[in-house]
Amino acid sequence: MGNQKYDAFLKVAETGSFKQAAHDLGYTQAGISYLVITLERELDVPLFVRDYGGAHLTSDGADLLPWVQNVCNSERQLEMRLAELKHLESGIVRVAAFTSTAIQWFPGIAKRFLAQHPGIDLQLICVDDEDALEEAVWRGDADCGFFVYPIKHDLHAVPLRKDPLLVVLPPDHPLADAPFVPREALAEEPYIRLESGTSSEMETLFRANDVEPNVRFTIDSDYAVMSMVSAGLGFSVLADLILRDAPFPLAVKQPEVETSREIAIALRSLETASTATRAFLDATQAWIADTYEE
Repeated sequence: MGNQKYDAFLKVAETGSFKQAAHDLGYTQAGISYLVITLERELDVPLFVRDYGGAHLTSDGADLLPWVQNVCNSERQLEMRLAELKHLESGIVRVAAFTSTAIQWFPGIAKRFLAQHPGIDLQLICVDDEDALEEAVWRGDADCGFFVYPIKHDLHAVPLRKDPLLVVLPPDHPLADAPFVPREALAEEPYIRLESGTSSEMETLFRANDVEPNVRFTIDSDYAVMSMVSAGLGFSVLADLILRDAPFPLAVKQPEVETSREIAIALRSLETASTATRAFLDATQAWIADTYEE
């Protein structure tokens, strides 16, 4: 049911290269070029500017991109619904996840889900930018995703677990054996800030403790943050989930006022979700309940 011309258009837009798009889709480069040229003739608009460095969307192509994405996602949903009506245990579930859930949760959930539904093609999409993750689920590029509240779009969300936000110190820090890190230290010590989709979550810890951090470094990698903290260059704030199996020696402490983020799994609509996607939600909730059984 898929439209090969739309697939070619989307892949060239994604990769910026006819050659790479051909490789990814299993076509010759001439075949991909033919499909795109045919689509341009049908639509009567140029979709790409072609040069030796690759290809990039024209203004018309950029304007049409989300429309084509929606058509392809709708066709995919239709195919899955038809398979369900024929009682086939098949289909695709595309799960968007940020790093800590992709590392700590997805493997266990996937193992449970695939044991129950071995015919489903389960795919993981790693997205650390909160806005991009929401857009992927809202547009239908992902069937569901893991989120941290608040969620901006009107998605159907199921809360899963509160994940503590913790203060990370060098292992030889004077507060390494303290019961918690006092407000004064949060304000005075040099702070290594994680700049990513999760940075706003970490700032809630400082608001809860009514202090402004003394930012020394801003880094976009949580593992680089851990490395710099371990080396004694400052402290940081990270979620408990990403600190599991940390690759560097660290002292991990509660702040004076304990703070957490709430993680949920969400999809655009429970009513229009495929049976396979709803089954993945059920498997996720069951795995969380078993893993964190009090």
